[in-house]
Amino acid sequence: MSPNRRAVLRTLALLPAMLSFTRAAPSQPAAGRPVLVFAAASLQPALTAIAAAWQAETGKRAAMSFAASSALARQIEQGAPADLFLSADIDWMDWAQARNLVRSGTRRNLLGNTLVLIAAPDNADGLAIAPGFPLARAIGASRLATGDPQSVPVGRYARQALVSLGVWDEVAPRIAGVENVRAALALVARGEARYGIVYASDARSEPRVKVAGVFPASSHPPIIYPAALTAASDHPDAAAFLAYLTSPAATRIFEAEGFALLR
Repeated sequence: MSPNRRAVLRTLALLPAMLSFTRAAPSQPAAGRPVLVFAAASLQPALTAIAAAWQAETGKRAAMSFAASSALARQIEQGAPADLFLSADIDWMDWAQARNLVRSGTRRNLLGNTLVLIAAPDNADGLAIAPGFPLARAIGASRLATGDPQSVPVGRYARQALVSLGVWDEVAPRIAGVENVRAALALVARGEARYGIVYASDARSEPRVKVAGVFPASSHPPIIYPAALTAASDHPDAAAFLAYLTSPAATRIFEAEGFALLR
């Protein structure tokens, strides 16, 4: 199945829930619901903990919707009532800003991350990531799990890194491009893919995988997570939660999960 057809099918699958969500939203006053955060899947452990900490400190609530940045941006375009958008790359935030879906004055580059090659813990193969390294041979008849290289940020970073290292053409037929980075992580954790390319923060959160190598920062664009309020949000606590993401408490959680705070 082509990447474009997969994208269409995913959008159609999401459409009933999106429309239901949009119809239900006007009946609930903004102040009476949680701040709704649309965030890249790789942020799930960190933001879940941060939302709990924010509620403990303030009594206010934040609800999370995690998916690939591409899917979230398109849902916002379709009218999903998000208050904040946190993307795993600059491109999807630029895409949203170009369509006036986020408030440019609230946009900030929040976090950085690292791209890593993962394997199951019992995989004893040693691989030094360098130009021309024998990744295709190491994968063998198995698969290399990562995000869809056409649309999902981690998959795009992976493709850029593999192209830069001169191994993309050999590896491309073995790519299992999935809907988000957490799905790629799960494929390796379950033994359904011999290797995967994910973020260091994701590898850190899953004991059933090990880091087999770290991609040189020079092999791909910097991994930057921008955040912004959505243009349609009228929630009185949305800006406060966005500000809380740079608080000492949130910083400790992000760093414990393997992210780097950008100042």
